[in-house]
Amino acid sequence: MQAFTFGQSKARVIYPDDTAQKVTFKDIAGVKEAKEELQEIVQFLKEPQKFLDIGAQIPKGVMLMGAPGTGKTLLARAVAGEAGVPFFHLSGSEFVEMFVGVGASRVRDLFRMVKKESPAIIFVDEIDAVGRVRGTGVGGGNDEREQTLNQILVEMDGFEPNEKIIVMAATNRPDVLDPALLRPGRFDRRVILDLPDINDREEILKIHARKKPLGEDVNLRTVSERTPGFSGADLYSLMNEGAILAARENRTKVSQYDLIRSIEKVMIGPERRSHLLSDEEKRVTAYHEGGHALLASLLPYADPVHKITIISRGHAAGYTLKLPTEERQFHTRREFLDDITVSLGGYAAEVMLFDNLTTGPSNDLQVATGLAHDMVAKYGMSAGIGPIAFEASGGVLLARGGFIERDYSQDVAMRIDKEVEIIMNDGLRRAKELLTKHKLVLDAIAAELIRVETMERDEYEKILMLHGIKARRKIGEEPYVALTAVAEEQKSEAVAKPEAALSCAPAAPSLKVTHETVVTESSGKSATPKRPREQKK
Repeated sequence: MQAFTFGQSKARVIYPDDTAQKVTFKDIAGVKEAKEELQEIVQFLKEPQKFLDIGAQIPKGVMLMGAPGTGKTLLARAVAGEAGVPFFHLSGSEFVEMFVGVGASRVRDLFRMVKKESPAIIFVDEIDAVGRVRGTGVGGGNDEREQTLNQILVEMDGFEPNEKIIVMAATNRPDVLDPALLRPGRFDRRVILDLPDINDREEILKIHARKKPLGEDVNLRTVSERTPGFSGADLYSLMNEGAILAARENRTKVSQYDLIRSIEKVMIGPERRSHLLSDEEKRVTAYHEGGHALLASLLPYADPVHKITIISRGHAAGYTLKLPTEERQFHTRREFLDDITVSLGGYAAEVMLFDNLTTGPSNDLQVATGLAHDMVAKYGMSAGIGPIAFEASGGVLLARGGFIERDYSQDVAMRIDKEVEIIMNDGLRRAKELLTKHKLVLDAIAAELIRVETMERDEYEKILMLHGIKARRKIGEEPYVALTAVAEEQKSEAVAKPEAALSCAPAAPSLKVTHETVVTESSGKSATPKRPREQKK
């Protein structure tokens, strides 16, 4: 019997009367433009005759495009919930099996089943599993995928204007989809879902907090300010982790402290209390993080520092948190150059202070080099190369084997490498110059980190003020630097007793846990950053 059902569709169905799984637009915060675009689909499913009478045809397919976690699947379910129609959903990978023809058979069975239930919505999640560009297959598996895609295209062409069936699909890789899939008459309505801004993040947090008892001190606006770059899924995880932390400590309400700690856990990983650094490792890590933080405060286009710590968390032995002062859609060449210099702050501090290097800056170098390469090959920000984009869309598997990795000559590749080298070396030179000029401040930051292990923004800025540096509050603003009488006095003491600034390291460090978000981490091995503009030592 199983052999006869092998080609049947595996789609799951949510019917309008299933209140437990029903989702509407009220359950989704943010994505205002996307919801406005999809209101037409809802109206067509509710009142199709209004459109047909005037000669209008609703788009047959809607492609939801956006980063992972932005709510594509949830939004598709909300369209079905608003329209009150059955919702057939399945993943693109469920069409494809090892037997040739099964995927195409399942597509035919799916559309045959949905036509009996119309008006209805078909939702194919991760459609890039079957919708990739055709003509690159080298084996049976890929040929099967192409047959499945061909059948989807044929079925969508076979719709009659009055069949009242909408096909929705989601992908976070629109660049690899076959052009025939996106032409008019198929997935011609494209809806883009962006990461939420600060106001949207606050609304999303309110939705996820509905069933959680919150303490009186909880301020979701503050949490949203500290989570730039978080997707809706990240914010859900944040609220869930906050509730878990409160339950673990036998409390009945979620406090602000729980949510702030959850930010770090979602971004970097769990705290590793058992991972204790030796005195020498603490000293190196303190100077490394101090180098990142000090440069971020001295450079006008770097994001302000909110927290520095040398407590291990995730893969990081320590990290420096920077947060943007405002939501920005564009980034400038000056911002990128300052970011690269900040990324090299830990590297420069290790070379200057210890005349040696650890494996800690490995991820800093990867992040900075990648940013420098994008400046040259993607954004046209290099004077030596000029306004030309060389970035390839990615390696494409050829039918004859092998990969196409770039579409420019070896000579151009060498020129790009040279420009990247110039940018990186210039960033290192700036980092060394600033850290040398303000070495007294760096010593004070490192000494305080060794003593307390974690510094919040206010504590950190007090050290800067003591040395005549007033932290800026907006991007592009030059920090005020003046040598105060206190700094002069301390400078004289430092000259007389060079080791005095390092004499306060405790023999047995106490683990003090506090909060915030991330940016520059210091680890013993490299790890991929979870956010743009986030670096790890």
